[in-house]
Amino acid sequence: MVNKTFKSVLYLTIFLINFSSYAHDASKVWEQAYKSTLIVLPTWPGYNKPGFGAPEGTAPAGTGFYMSLDQKKMTNYILTAAHVIKNAKIVEIKDYNNKSEQVDVVLTDFKTDIAILKSKTKGQSIRVASKKIKYGNEVCLIGNSFGIGQSLSCGIVSGLNRTKLGFNPIEDFIQTDASVNPGASGAPLLNNDGELVGMVDAIYTKEADIDAGVNFAIDIKLIQKFLNKYSSQIK
Repeated sequence: MVNKTFKSVLYLTIFLINFSSYAHDASKVWEQAYKSTLIVLPTWPGYNKPGFGAPEGTAPAGTGFYMSLDQKKMTNYILTAAHVIKNAKIVEIKDYNNKSEQVDVVLTDFKTDIAILKSKTKGQSIRVASKKIKYGNEVCLIGNSFGIGQSLSCGIVSGLNRTKLGFNPIEDFIQTDASVNPGASGAPLLNNDGELVGMVDAIYTKEADIDAGVNFAIDIKLIQKFLNKYSSQIK
């Protein structure tokens, strides 16, 4: 009986230590990246403010993040998913201080579903991961799920190099079980150091546009390839 009790306490202690470590890592992710993350608010034709008239299957708001091609600490350039701003006549952003600003659309590419925006004021550029991620690695995202504001969601890498899923003509997805819901499109997918490994793009479900635990982010390799291709337009 004593041995069983001791084992139970030992297992519980190990569990709490592991849980504490995970929570600490998630906190670090938030602290490292939340200032780089933005709410993206498109205003659609026929409307005078965001939140109305979005095309079918498109959330009325999304997420984006500041990113510099040459990894400068501050930048005017913002990445988001192209479908977030499709046909929008005006695009606004709202930062972590709740400050709003109208931004310019520099480039949209629906083959990869990547869009580049440019703000008048500079924001803190998100750091890009130097290490490759692997199956089972913990990842988090900071997104504007359901339009209620920035929130942190974490999970693991469930799959890599997913292609031919039918979302975009050009695909290279990281699959994750981190919770993704409408409004989180364009959110940064981050490693435990709060460094960018991908951009949230799609939810795999056939019944409703809600999280089903099978979600996809555009791999940083494809993002960097895209940015390098259009580097002359974003310098």
